[in-house]
Amino acid sequence: MVAVISILLIVVLLSGSLYAFIFGKAHQRSYFSYEIFYTLLAVYLTVLTSFACLYFVLSFQGVLLLDDGKLKELPAFETLAHSFYFSGVTLMTVGYGDITPVGWGRLLALIEALIGYILPPAFFLKIWQGKGERDVY
Repeated sequence: MVAVISILLIVVLLSGSLYAFIFGKAHQRSYFSYEIFYTLLAVYLTVLTSFACLYFVLSFQGVLLLDDGKLKELPAFETLAHSFYFSGVTLMTVGYGDITPVGWGRLLALIEALIGYILPPAFFLKIWQGKGERDVY
């Protein structure tokens, strides 16, 4: 019961925070841009999918993702699922360590993590830059 109430409270607070961020008029103008936000989401999904496909295709060429430190023969669909999971975790965080790349996969993971770290600051810089341009006119 406590868990359900906690989850509902978290969802309400998260929803309220997002609503205030997007529609709030704390300033005279809102600097939130749907265009930039949707572009950021599209870029994240494109990068995530592209790297997942790279991991998946390279898994047939010997670049492997180790599951819990063990080499396992997995069906193609499960390998694809592992590739998407690993790509998402690498892009959004530094990883959990349950799936580990081997060989060239490590370099790909580093590049993907770097892209994941660069995208949010680029998003905020674009908003900040747009704010300055609107103030000039």
